[in-house]
Formats: sequence, structure tokens, C-alpha cells
Amino acid sequence: MMIPTIKCVIVSLTLGLLATSTCFAQENRQADVIYGRKYGLALTMDVFKPTVKSNRAAIVMIVSGGWFSSPEAINPKSTNPFTSRGYHVFAVVHGSQPKFTIPEAIEDLHRATKFIRSKAKEYDIDPAKIGISGGSAGGHLSLMMGVAGKKGGELNSKDQVQGFASGANAVACFFPPTDFLNWGEEGKEQLGRGPQAIPNIVAPFDFVVFNQQKKQFEPVEDIMERRKIGAAISPITHINKQSVPSLIIHGDQDKLVSIQQAESFVKKMKEAGAIAELDTRKGAGHGWANMDKDLEKFADWFDLHLLNKTK
Repeated sequence: MMIPTIKCVIVSLTLGLLATSTCFAQENRQADVIYGRKYGLALTMDVFKPTVKSNRAAIVMIVSGGWFSSPEAINPKSTNPFTSRGYHVFAVVHGSQPKFTIPEAIEDLHRATKFIRSKAKEYDIDPAKIGISGGSAGGHLSLMMGVAGKKGGELNSKDQVQGFASGANAVACFFPPTDFLNWGEEGKEQLGRGPQAIPNIVAPFDFVVFNQQKKQFEPVEDIMERRKIGAAISPITHINKQSVPSLIIHGDQDKLVSIQQAESFVKKMKEAGAIAELDTRKGAGHGWANMDKDLEKFADWFDLHLLNKTK
């Protein structure tokens, strides 16, 4: 059996809002909560409790830029627009490249959202009211949780978390990659090779498979197999009528992740009968000043689609 994975190097798509670490103590912060383990390493998240009466909903903030993730990149200030409205915020750190791959990062988010639902009683949150947010690579992972969540399986006595469903109930994100097989234009692939490869982000697409017989990783050279992996990690592939309400804010001058990625995703969502909205930032690139103000729009989106509240 051949198992797909990706070999990566440390490079960073600018996450902007979450990429700047703010180091100060917060009374409402519970740091380094372990949501899973793999290969002897702990997967962690920081939990920020509401600063007002809880609304029993939760926001998952994915700490990821270029699929690089670390606890130091958690910015407590970015949680304020949500905790001040009664949300619990879970700042999730996934297994980071170069050690771990994009498919593994996706699996980490499945694990994290399962874990949060398993702790719903402890945190007094409604497991059907979980929003998710991120920027760039974090936006990509957010959308994957919005379109490709997994149903809960049978409860396993060794790992009760696996019995819970993964995914989110609403998404709000910045400038996400959505379609690696149609990158900027129809038929133009972004699989880390050729002139269209993202500058300094080539190794994350250096796909390999695990050969069970030889017990070793081998590179994927066959173009059809590479495309299969590219499709599997593309949110647009998984869209259906049950895909959750998704808001994307994207600059129309983004040279790193073209706004075409957002436009095509939103178009296909609407064609499928799902709810999606694109907020275009005129003249903006891959990040802009005062992005923190846009988090208020994210909070409005979650108020509407998780709490049925309007301004």
C-alpha cells in the first residue's frame, strides 16, 4: 500500500495577524493544552475563555503560515474580538513543516476539532457551534474543515476523541489557497514545480509515498498521482451542498495567492447551494494594514451563522 505525504522546508506565507507573537500573561488564557500526540510529540492549543458571559460557541484560530506553525506565533490580541462577544477561542498549532506535511496538518485539524467537541461539557460550549478561522495556509486549512469534516466513529476505549465529529460549522478566513490544480487560471497547476511554483515554497509539494514493502519513502514522479494528491488537499474539490457558510476576505492585488482562488471557491459554493461570501479588498496584496479590524467582520459572520444574530 502506498501512503501519500509531503516533504517540506521551513518557509512562511505571511499570516499577518497571527504571525506576530505577543508575550504577556492573560488571566483568561490556558496555554499548551494537549489535543493529541504523534511520533512522541505533543500537539497543543491555547484556550482563551470569554471575557464576558459565554455564548456557548467556539472559534478555532489556526496558527499557520506556509504550513509552518508554532506556539510562539499565537497572538492573544487577535482573540479579543471573539472573547469580548462571549466566544471561547482555541488557538491551534498543527504539526509544522518541514517535519510534517500538508496532509498531516489537515489531519491535525481534524483531531483538534474532534478534541474540542469531546471537551464541550468541560468548556460549556455547544459542539454544533464551532467556527474556524485563519489566514493564507491557515485559511486553506480552515476551508478544509468547512468542506471536508468527518463524522464521528465508534467510541474507542483507548482514544475517546476519535468518536467525535471533526470540522467546523462556519468559516471566516483571509486569502486562502483553494485549488492547487487551477492556480490563478484554469489548468495552471501549483504542485511545486515549473515556473509557476510559489517562490521559496517548493518543498511542501515534493510529494512522496510510503512503500510498505520496502519500508521507505519514495518520491511521487507520476503526474497523475501528483494531481490526485493536489486535488485531495484542495478545498474546492470537496464542496457540496452541506459545506458550511464561508466568508473569505482577499486582496485583488495578491501576487502570492491570486484572488482567483477565492472567486472560484465562492462561485462553486453558490452553485452547490452552499452559503459563501467574498469580501474583496481593492488594491490590497497578501496582507494589509489594520487587518485586526477585519476580525470584527469575522465575528459578525460567526454571530450570524453560529448564533443567528444580526447587528
